[in-house]
Amino acid sequence: MSGPIADWTKGAAAIVYQSCNACGARQYFRRGFCAACGSTELTENQASGAGTVYATSLVCRAATPQTRAHVPYNIVLVDTDEGFRMMAHGDNGLAIGDKVAARFTQFAGRLVPFFEKAR
Repeated sequence: MSGPIADWTKGAAAIVYQSCNACGARQYFRRGFCAACGSTELTENQASGAGTVYATSLVCRAATPQTRAHVPYNIVLVDTDEGFRMMAHGDNGLAIGDKVAARFTQFAGRLVPFFEKAR
């Protein structure tokens, strides 16, 4: 496995995924092994942030006091152009099938990926 690349979970404006050197599978979040074949030979890559909305869910009730100021907010599943699916925040008007691009924003005191319609 190559050295870790900083991503949004470490405060950097980036989405990082892993590619398996043995079988070619791509996965997101980081693991010490390939979820498809079990190999430990993984390479980290930075995603482009482009993708397509797979699912969307508008959250209208705060889960914590820190998220109350953000209600309503949208949680989306995005099929990225690199071939993995991820959950993130997104514009409230997004619909299934929309082409999207990621940017990064603060949410409840943390930097998070935020998807909006691609231009």
